This record gives sequence, C-alpha cells and structure tokens, in this order.
Amino acid sequence: MIEKVRAYYDTFGMREWQRLERTDEGRVELYLTCQTLSSYLPKSARILDIGGGPGRYTLWFAERGYQVVLADLSPELIKIAQEKVSASHVASHVEEMVVADARDLSRWKDASFDAVVALGPFYHLPDAVDRESAACEIVRVLRPGGRAFVALMPRYAFLRRTLALKNEQHRLIDPSFIYHVLEQGIFLNDQPGAFTGGYGVRPEEIEPFFSRYGLVMETLLAAQGIVPDLQEELTRLAQGNPAAYQAMLDIIIRTASDPSILGMANHLLYVGRKQS
Repeated sequence: MIEKVRAYYDTFGMREWQRLERTDEGRVELYLTCQTLSSYLPKSARILDIGGGPGRYTLWFAERGYQVVLADLSPELIKIAQEKVSASHVASHVEEMVVADARDLSRWKDASFDAVVALGPFYHLPDAVDRESAACEIVRVLRPGGRAFVALMPRYAFLRRTLALKNEQHRLIDPSFIYHVLEQGIFLNDQPGAFTGGYGVRPEEIEPFFSRYGLVMETLLAAQGIVPDLQEELTRLAQGNPAAYQAMLDIIIRTASDPSILGMANHLLYVGRKQS
C-alpha cells in the first residue's frame, strides 16, 4: 500500500506546490495552518517537516528564522523542494531534504527537534500498527515540551470525496466500501493512480490516541474552518469585498475548534505538547 501512496504523490509534481496558494481550499488551509503554527511555535526552534512534500511549509519556517529538516515519502516532491529551497534566500536554514517514512525516523536521534510537523502521513496509515509506529517515532524525536502538529482526515471526508468525483460514485452502492469507511476508517480506491490508502478518524478518538504516546492535546481544529464547501464563494468575497473577506477569515479562525464542525471537516489539525 505504501508504494501506491508514494506513486500517487510522485505524479503530483508542481500541483502539490501550487495547491496551497492557487486553489480555494488550499488558501484557507494555508492561512489557518500558518496562524496556528505562529501561535504555538517558540521564537526559535529546530523543526522536522515530515511529509512536507515540495517544501511549502519548510520555506515558511525558514523564512521566519527556524532551522528545518524536510522529509517526504516521494522522491519527486523532494526534488521540487530542493529546487525551491536552492532558489530561495533562506537555504541556509534548511539542514537537509531527504526521502523518509514517518513510521521510521531512525535517521534522527531521540529528542532532537523542538517541533514535528506531519501534515500528511497520518491520513495515509490505514494499518493500526503503522499509526502506532508513526506516533511513537514523532514523540521520540521531540524534545520534552516540544509540539507535534498533525493533519488528520475525518471519516466522512472520504464519503464526501467519493460523492464529488463522478468516476468514483459507483462505490456508494458497495456495502463493503461503506462498511470499511464508516466502521474502520479505511479508504481503498479502485481507480488506478487515484488517492488511496486513506485512514479517517473519529474526532473524539484523537486526543486519547495521542495521549497514549505522551502528548497533551492543546487544540484540535477544522483546517478549512466552517467553510469546507464554500471556499469558491470566499475567494469571490476576497475579490469583491476585502474587508468582509478578512472578517470572515477571523471568524473561521475563531470557530475552527468548535467540536460541532470537526466531523464534517475535510482535514483536521491536531496540536499536542510532549510531556516532560
């Protein structure tokens, strides 16, 4: 399964770099994530960006003076990151860019990072043993008091995704597919080259899961806030009424942790602190 996930992201190329700035969904996610990172990161830190793809967040960290290590499952996305970092004025802040798997961070010593950012790996780990390995590894390389920022997907997001894609809608009448998504959180795709190997969480299970590995939850957010299906309208608002757009962004930030919206989010962002 991991090879299918790697192959899927290898085909992304520049699309993954552009997604966070040039798509409606990506812009809201980028804004909310950066606001959250700014709120919880210390003024100086060494950060592991695991699953960081082409380096969008790695560069964001480097531009703010952090020391960063970027790792990703996809060699193709790492190549793009290397090009982007080399062309930047902050390359000295990026220590290395390597291919690595979130389940095995043995390349790095215990307690070697002030923060670990994992904005992709956990919703591609349908096997419980793999999720446990990734959680253990993230906590192991964190220093006491360090923070983990982890992206997750709720189970309903996979059904909504299936409904939205015409060539995948046939799966909605497949009882086995529905059972695996709703009861086990497992999303396997029968479309060649498409998103697959997904794992969807129940929001109420997130805090106890990470607490088993020594993390204390500080917040859990819907990464697109209350507008997961209205982001095109939000973009039009930005163009026609910038003041109202900024007011709406402020509302999105203020309400992103409302428990009533978490299960219907496209992505979730967990922030946890490693106990001393």
